[in-house]
Amino acid sequence: MHKKLARMLSERLKKRYRMAWRLYEKRNRPTPADRGAPPRPAQVEAPVTERLGEDGVQHDGAGAPRFVLYRIIGNDLEPRHARGQSRANLRFILENEPSLDGCEKRFIVNRIVNSQEHAAIIELLESYGQTYIDIPFVLSTYAATPWDFEGLPSAGFTRSEDFQALSEAERGRVMMRLYRFRNLYVMNNNGARNVALDEGREIADWVLPWDGNCFVTASAWADIRRDITAHADRRYHVVPMARITDNQQLLDDGFAPAAAEEPQIAFRHDAGERFDERHPYGRRPKVELLWRLGVPGRWDRWKIEPWDLECPPYAAEAGQFGTAGWIARLESGQSHLEVGASRGLVDRGVARVEAVTGLLDRLDAQWIASHQTGRAPLFYAEEALGARARLGTDTLLFEQANAALERGPYSVVDKTTLAPSGDPHDYWHPAPYYWPSPILPRWLPFLPRDGVRVPGTVLYAAESDQYDRTRLQRLFDDVTTCALAWARGGDLHYAEHAATLVRVWFITPETRMNPHLNYAQVRQGHNGNRGSKSGIIEMKDLYFLLDAVRLLERAEMFDAEERAALRSWLVTYLAWLRESPQGKAERCSVNNHGTYYDLQVAAIASFLENHALVSTTLRDSRERILEQFDPSGAQPEELKRTTTAHYCCFNLQGWVYLALLAERHGQDIWHFRDAEGRGLERAFEWLLAFEGETWPWRQIDAFDAQRFQPLRAAHDYAYRGAKGGHYPGAIRLFHPHDGIRPWWFLGQEGQSAAGSKQDETSL
Repeated sequence: MHKKLARMLSERLKKRYRMAWRLYEKRNRPTPADRGAPPRPAQVEAPVTERLGEDGVQHDGAGAPRFVLYRIIGNDLEPRHARGQSRANLRFILENEPSLDGCEKRFIVNRIVNSQEHAAIIELLESYGQTYIDIPFVLSTYAATPWDFEGLPSAGFTRSEDFQALSEAERGRVMMRLYRFRNLYVMNNNGARNVALDEGREIADWVLPWDGNCFVTASAWADIRRDITAHADRRYHVVPMARITDNQQLLDDGFAPAAAEEPQIAFRHDAGERFDERHPYGRRPKVELLWRLGVPGRWDRWKIEPWDLECPPYAAEAGQFGTAGWIARLESGQSHLEVGASRGLVDRGVARVEAVTGLLDRLDAQWIASHQTGRAPLFYAEEALGARARLGTDTLLFEQANAALERGPYSVVDKTTLAPSGDPHDYWHPAPYYWPSPILPRWLPFLPRDGVRVPGTVLYAAESDQYDRTRLQRLFDDVTTCALAWARGGDLHYAEHAATLVRVWFITPETRMNPHLNYAQVRQGHNGNRGSKSGIIEMKDLYFLLDAVRLLERAEMFDAEERAALRSWLVTYLAWLRESPQGKAERCSVNNHGTYYDLQVAAIASFLENHALVSTTLRDSRERILEQFDPSGAQPEELKRTTTAHYCCFNLQGWVYLALLAERHGQDIWHFRDAEGRGLERAFEWLLAFEGETWPWRQIDAFDAQRFQPLRAAHDYAYRGAKGGHYPGAIRLFHPHDGIRPWWFLGQEGQSAAGSKQDETSL
């Protein structure tokens, strides 16, 4: 009791310390102002060139410099902008902006992702005879763009307590760092500005690479041109901006708003600085250049957060700028985000993050949808399901299928004890490694014995009938075996039996399981006798059961009402996985539990065709790889256990299925790695180096060395083009505890193994 109280006090002290540290760190984050005052500008001299006059600019016959103004037209970003706002503002410019003396207008159509909107913008520009550059968006290029995990403070940061302790705005900025490379491709903010600079320097004295929603009135242009011409010795001019909530105001000749917003920049053709293309839209891409040039403003007080790119030093041309006129920023369609200096800035930031990440998530979902496999299995190879003989495989398959016909159906209401809720429809299983103390009272929490199972929690043991774990595993294995037997042989008896098993467990009101795991792996006397996060792993094999259901649907075993009922169960269970305290905690697990959590979520999302959730889960999985494996490929969390060989194989086996799922959705996890080499390939190399060797870490149970065979086959499939050759004894079934799906050799990664002729005696 005293130890428990001490642990509680220790946790509270740690929490207070962490809160105090977060507050201190937040208050003491650096700002650009910490660099001190910018250096005094050096004397600017015009480069020696035949096309420049003595004042450093090229003159036409009237002695006036030539300007080129680029407007960069980007994607609509809802909810930061109204839908169709980019095209609406472009039309307003084309219809209402006056001609600008000495200035040519050009446009850049910047990676518009909506093909219809892209075509409409091009048509609009051409109807007005405008010159433009079209930078295309290519979905496959976007899909191959990586995530910026190395920009996060630590591996797994987005699932950490520190992340949850941040404000909504801060969490959004962390996610913007994570999306950085993908943001850079789609928004291409500074990339398009530099395209304008490169072309404009060849055709004019002054280049204005401005945002697509900038509007120049006649009086504003007169001021800009006058100020730049008067100070042509300066290579840069900043043009303050005024936010407009009603575009019609700009048609009033006398309209002159206060311009105090982040300015646009004009470049003399020989200016040495460019926009830094590492900085994404929504995270100071233009301000970063203002910092380098030493342009003063409120941005000098903005904090450089741990997930930001570094603050740049002053450029060699710092201080060589002037201020010229003003410019209007056309309405965004969201006027409530344009007013209020401080609150508006925060609200715009939150809306911008939501808009950018939302757009990128939709593109990820679009890519996955384009690789939708229909109702084809994800984990069993289509070519292995045809009715053709294969020595060894069918003998074992039909033997097991015939045995399954004699079992079941299974239901949670069949157990001989009840969950603490008293509801027989609730799944119920005690924590397998927590034992009652032989000394302490029974109402106290049980004590852990890692790797040693409590009676009744051993799969298939007679006393396991009092709980639900064994019958759940029978459900997974028998449904899958019978569905594959139907696919291989065409006998409907197998499919009918498998469909009955599915109906009884998931659909029939009298026997169905409630769609949650509130009482899985209960530690009696702990947490109100509710289940632990670890209990979620007991549903880990749902991924291959859903493949079997796909086959049963192909066999037309379910009517429309039954299909809808099964999907409703999965929708509810998926919501529980993502929203319950157990599910949220399991998602944060740093070991194999996190791997199999992702596998469950991704497999259900794929079955339900929730493409966005498939994408975000696979993104989380990549971050999880960096958390679970060290640069050598070892698994530090699994090496803490008492059965280390088992858990290292078990965890990597889960990654095989996540990688296969990703592959079937057009994504590649097999070859994902960070700068230090953390990734699945190195993890395979590390673990498979012990194949046939003495395992050097703790392993208190007997270990089946043949468990390396499926991993070797997966390695050869992913990294050697499935040319791994023959694996003796590969056609066999492993214990479900091993994490190797039944009939694994009928999957893509097992084809080289299953394709070899084998003697029946090897089974």
